[in-house]
Amino acid sequence: MLSKSDRTKQFIVEKSAPIFNTKGYAATSMTDILKATGLTKGGVYGNFNSKDDIAVEAFDYSYSKIKEALLYKIKQEKTATGKLASILGFYHNFTITPAVEGGCPVLNTAIDSDDNIPFMKQRAAQALNEMLNSLTYIIQKGIDSTEFKPSINAAHEAMLFYATIEGGIMMSKLTDKPDVLNNILKNLKEQIENRYKA
Repeated sequence: MLSKSDRTKQFIVEKSAPIFNTKGYAATSMTDILKATGLTKGGVYGNFNSKDDIAVEAFDYSYSKIKEALLYKIKQEKTATGKLASILGFYHNFTITPAVEGGCPVLNTAIDSDDNIPFMKQRAAQALNEMLNSLTYIIQKGIDSTEFKPSINAAHEAMLFYATIEGGIMMSKLTDKPDVLNNILKNLKEQIENRYKA
């Protein structure tokens, strides 16, 4: 059972997360947060020391929502091929109907914080490593079970796989063309069938 203070903190995070994920760190103001939560400055600062603290927890919240939704899809599948296909299915039409408001928090935060917000860049980098490790694990399991060719490098393929998806999201958002991402996902699916399969 959460305490009243913990419930208030969670409320602030849940209301702030879509703002940070949509507008970015620099463009999100305390006024935005106060408006979204309906709280006074004292109500917010009584639970967080600064905007930085809220931003970090907001990122963690958005990322956890993406991760939970992805894991749910992945766990439905038994094979490595099925698991990778479920990831591609998860990202289909992602720029139209993202799992969290604003789209991928890892991509958004990476672009937003690359040069000037090191504590957010570190958070995004940790999330990226977690995603890559999970993908590497799935691909390696496919190799170990002889589902995939033993010649492929799991870590290398995981990096290409994730970079291609994130690049597709960026290009689709930039051009306002969801089919850009969907076609890239289709090509990745063909790659799994043609390059990975033993």
